Amino acid sequence: MPDKYYLRIAFASDLKKTSERLLYRFLEMLPGIITWTTLLGAILLSYLKPILISIFIIIFVIYWLSKTIYFSFHLRVSYQKMKQNIEIDWLGKLNKLGTPSNGLPIHHWNEIYHLIVLPMYKEPYEVVRESIKSLLRTDYPKDKMIVILAQEERAGNDFNNELSKKIGQEFKNSFYQFFITVHPKDLPGEIAAKSSNETWAAKKAKELISVLNIPFEKVIFSSFDIDTVVSADYFGCLTHHYLTTPKPLRTSFQPIPLFLNNVWQAPGISRVFSFSSSFWHLINQQRPEKLITFSSHSMPFKALVDVGFKQTDVVSDDSRIFWQCLLFYDGDYRAEPLNCSISMDANAAETLRRTIVHMYKQQRRWAYGAGEIPYFIFGFLKNKKISLKRKIALAFEAIEGHWNWACAPILIFALGWLPIYLGGSEFTQTIFSYNLPKILGRILTISMLGLIMSMYYTFYLLPPKPNTKKQKLNILWACVQWILVPFTMIFFTAFPAIDAQTRLLLGKYMGFWPTPKHRKVQSVKQKA
Repeated sequence: MPDKYYLRIAFASDLKKTSERLLYRFLEMLPGIITWTTLLGAILLSYLKPILISIFIIIFVIYWLSKTIYFSFHLRVSYQKMKQNIEIDWLGKLNKLGTPSNGLPIHHWNEIYHLIVLPMYKEPYEVVRESIKSLLRTDYPKDKMIVILAQEERAGNDFNNELSKKIGQEFKNSFYQFFITVHPKDLPGEIAAKSSNETWAAKKAKELISVLNIPFEKVIFSSFDIDTVVSADYFGCLTHHYLTTPKPLRTSFQPIPLFLNNVWQAPGISRVFSFSSSFWHLINQQRPEKLITFSSHSMPFKALVDVGFKQTDVVSDDSRIFWQCLLFYDGDYRAEPLNCSISMDANAAETLRRTIVHMYKQQRRWAYGAGEIPYFIFGFLKNKKISLKRKIALAFEAIEGHWNWACAPILIFALGWLPIYLGGSEFTQTIFSYNLPKILGRILTISMLGLIMSMYYTFYLLPPKPNTKKQKLNILWACVQWILVPFTMIFFTAFPAIDAQTRLLLGKYMGFWPTPKHRKVQSVKQKA
């Protein structure tokens, strides 16, 4: 058995030893066990021990308030850094850099190639074209870009042929290398997922790069969702980070995903949801010790090759590749924030009902990242070279994060009032019964300051609404829609997370669900 056999685990059933299989299965169940124990315990104790649960709820809401203040501070700092980075001439900084001093076998920045893989499945031509056009609008030399559009055989020959013909004719001579791959369906050891398609394309790229005799250390790999629109300075910023970070071959690079491409075409509830997600990723940029890769990201191509590429049988491949590298390099791996934005699609479908369904499914797929907890904890138990301190910090952050994801909205907005209704006549006559609503109300009122800050940054991040003269009124209306937050937190944050964790708890594993893209034809413009 290989020393690091645990690097390729997807399910408990992949393990041969019964003891290891049972341990991994327990770790799969752990997020769901913690969540359901919390929720059912809160209901039961509201009846049996109303004073005890009232104290717990008050402590929890105060804890949540402190996190709101903490996150608001990080949001402000991150936004300011992002604005400052926009003003930087990254190519100018690269020209002044000279030979990197971080050990890379490079004398000048223009030796760096960028490999960009765009996996897709039935996305509209307009979405695909806009993403590739955004690569052309960047200021990085196009003769240093290798771009792969990765199609799926399961999308159908008619669809693939029509799209590849149009895209190929327009962009075939736009980059150093541009080609289209088609990932065969139903290959052994794979599930129908983005990771399978991307890995197929990345392996084809490895063959090409080897033929071109380009050292892997000189290639930065970018895994982009097909709706990713990069800013003009993205690759300059990324290259500068790669050449100046102390350990470039042990570092992934995470931009800030802002879900703004079609934000004015999305209904209000989806708009609020997309901004909530954008703000969360802005906040995470200021917590580099806790940062892991998400969605569109970049990394050393050599690291991708070293770990054997992304797993082809997992749903959350964007975060899994970070944990793969961390375990492969014995803890000597990290994600570095770029403080540079990319733009992606908000959820928008042909009808409001379909949009709501898509929002739920997308959030459930993201929440299914709880399935990474058994993977890396099992790896931590097997890999003795990673420091105990880092193991505990990363495990606590992941478990606490997924617990909050599922439980916090319900504890704050729903279960917090249960002791008053279930506590019985004895409890209703106590000072706790009288003060609980007042205390919760005041704390939640103070927490609304976080909403005010969210409205403030909504105003500055929103791009102009196309074909309208009432810009200020439209932006004001978008800010007012933040009153939907309590509703979205319960139905599009907590419920999908509980759903995902319950599936893991019961062993009902999810497949990969690609979010359908619906966007009217228009050029995507970024604002910061």
